[in-house]
Amino acid sequence: MFEPVIAPSGTLLGLLQRGRGDGTLHALAAPRAEALAALDQCVTRDPRQDWQVENRSLYYARLYLDLDGPLREIEAHLFCVDDLVDEEDHRTGLALSVLGHLASYGRDDALMLLRRYAASGANWAWALDELALRDDDEGLRSLAAPVLARFPATAEGEALLAAAVRDAYEPRPWSLWEELPQYGQRLRAARQQGSFDRWQRQLNPSGPRPGWGVQAVFDWAADGLRRGTPLHVPAARCLAAVAAPEDRSEILAAAAGAQGEAARATALHHLVLAEPENPAVLDLIEAAGDEPAVAAYERMCGPAALERARQWVHRALGAAAAALLAARGDADDTGLVLGALRDTVRGSGPDSPRLFTLVDGAGRLSIGCAAPVLRHIYRETASSHLRGRAARALASTDPTFAAGFAVECLWDCEETTREVAADARVAPRLRRLAADPAEEEDVQSAVRSRIAPESAV
Repeated sequence: MFEPVIAPSGTLLGLLQRGRGDGTLHALAAPRAEALAALDQCVTRDPRQDWQVENRSLYYARLYLDLDGPLREIEAHLFCVDDLVDEEDHRTGLALSVLGHLASYGRDDALMLLRRYAASGANWAWALDELALRDDDEGLRSLAAPVLARFPATAEGEALLAAAVRDAYEPRPWSLWEELPQYGQRLRAARQQGSFDRWQRQLNPSGPRPGWGVQAVFDWAADGLRRGTPLHVPAARCLAAVAAPEDRSEILAAAAGAQGEAARATALHHLVLAEPENPAVLDLIEAAGDEPAVAAYERMCGPAALERARQWVHRALGAAAAALLAARGDADDTGLVLGALRDTVRGSGPDSPRLFTLVDGAGRLSIGCAAPVLRHIYRETASSHLRGRAARALASTDPTFAAGFAVECLWDCEETTREVAADARVAPRLRRLAADPAEEEDVQSAVRSRIAPESAV
């Protein structure tokens, strides 16, 4: 997985990579060739920090429509030699999603490109899911032969086919192909095998068993850590089910490190839920001070944890303490939250994962003097989710938001960010029109019908 290289925020490419509303506005005002080159680069070199949660495909698809953009670069990207050796969804997922949206808008060239890639591309399953939502039955049936040819008539091939049928996001193509005489028997067998595999996994889970005790849970967590799969969080839930009062001393000893890292992490996560107001638990967390201890502390939200947060905010557990104050603190904690927000931006930049909670906290506590740093995060972060949080925080801290960033947010790639802008820009204007005695009656009737659901909430 490559790390995307993000251009400066003041460039057209940088704006489009971030999915900012100004990216669309600048692209439409720029020379068409320049705008298309930047757009093609975004789609073929996915700029998202977290491709599984950040939205870009609809944003880019709309811009292709506005620019009447050709799909030559997307085609070259999908069918380049890398597709023969790189089967990661991330390489082609954004391009395929953009094509899916364009097909929904009636772009037949996008539909044909999806069909070609579903027939021969490495990430064919993604393309097939896009087509399942947009293509007609005849088009999907035409893909049966090339897709099923991927699975040879061997034991291994049949097992892979059963897994593909079982794990498909959209079952429509497989159901259509099952109706075809030449494929029906094979696909029915694959579907039944997939159902059987799922039933077997449910019947024979690899995790805890009835009758386990505290030590068995600790051993399970240790085994997971040895295999590189930390299990302390689910193990802590198991511990809550099996632990008895007489086991408390053993759990406390494990939390102090008597049985190793996995048992300590499991015991700490269990104790923060079982005894959230016990100062001894906070002492154990402070003594450990490592990542599992911090993760356990982040699950606490009571008065004792808040009081410790005020003491710890400038110490080893400072990041977790600041996050707790941002989420649960009161007006007296605004200085600490603001200081942590500024320090995090200075020390880690505008893309630090720790900023999510701190930005939310600045908005929740309405810290007006946080507006400058929030505006900086909004402009510079490559994460569209973090930018959306910054927009929400600015809506409650920056009196210029409605006349400034809210205009741009109406074109943002994230739906929730567009909603923030719509509330900031549209709702106040609608209320003013509804109350204006000089406004035309028809306009006032339309406005009142628009804000009626809002008034009823």
